[in-house]
Amino acid sequence: MKIAVIDDYQDAFRKLDCFARLKDHAVVVFHDTEKDPAKLVARLKDADAVVLTQQRSPFPRAVIEKLPKLKLIAQTGRNTNHIDVAACTEKGIVVAAAGAGLPNPTAELTWGLILAGLRHIPFEVQQLKQGAWQTTVGTGVHGKTLGVYALGRIGSVVAQVGKAFGMKVTCWGREASQAKARAAGYEVAASREAFFQNADIVTLHIPLNKETRGIVTAADLARMKPTALIVNTSRAPLIQEGALLAALKQGRPGFAAVDVFEDEPVVGGNHPLLKMPNVICTPHLGYVVQSTYENYYGTVIDGILGFATGKPVNVLNPEVLGKK
Repeated sequence: MKIAVIDDYQDAFRKLDCFARLKDHAVVVFHDTEKDPAKLVARLKDADAVVLTQQRSPFPRAVIEKLPKLKLIAQTGRNTNHIDVAACTEKGIVVAAAGAGLPNPTAELTWGLILAGLRHIPFEVQQLKQGAWQTTVGTGVHGKTLGVYALGRIGSVVAQVGKAFGMKVTCWGREASQAKARAAGYEVAASREAFFQNADIVTLHIPLNKETRGIVTAADLARMKPTALIVNTSRAPLIQEGALLAALKQGRPGFAAVDVFEDEPVVGGNHPLLKMPNVICTPHLGYVVQSTYENYYGTVIDGILGFATGKPVNVLNPEVLGKK
């Protein structure tokens, strides 16, 4: 088969151990993101299969209908909100998606951002390179209140680390999340308002869907302390559009650390948060570690090879198989 891999920013796919399993297939890799649907179609017009990494590129009906040769979309992870699966089914295209990465890499990055923000690590590194010595006074986490919004797989790891650091861990989220927090011995905030008002650090670990888009509002942010830090390693649209930038300019919260953006990739330094001295930004590194890539892409290759040998696996639209 002719296989196209898109949005492979680091040219990582061909360097993975699992890549050798595709030795009998023709693989072409694209490293940049093509946002123009017509140009994306031109890239993929000869592909039998396309590999998608998480939600880096949308795959709408307008693209799907112009790829008559396409037989398979192999997607890392289970989230397919960016793919028009119904259009794929109509066109007889199999969508194979399965598996979830371990929560640890994103939880680790979350703590990297928390500590980098509170101890001014990026700034002090740059200052030292320029000849200065100790120009800021940092903030420790011991005894502070860590607010974890949604105690899922990632939020649970983040909370455990906070507890190990001697922090007061308080949680907010749906009823199931609150029940899990109580069972783990964490405090559940008396109200949503109290959650944002009392936390020294708020970290978001909420899945993005129609119900959660914009779930963190300008009013929520305005309740945070001027000394507080908000961290988002989940998805940018969880925060009401434009609210974070405005809140930071108004000084509540005083600081932010973000790994995610509304429109990715951000290139050319062209994002207003990158220009703010009280914000640390990273380029969506949460899950980007070697072990996660081997896991994600290994599952993708399972789907490709299964399809190629007539034994498809991890198929999200099995009704297509009956048409073949």
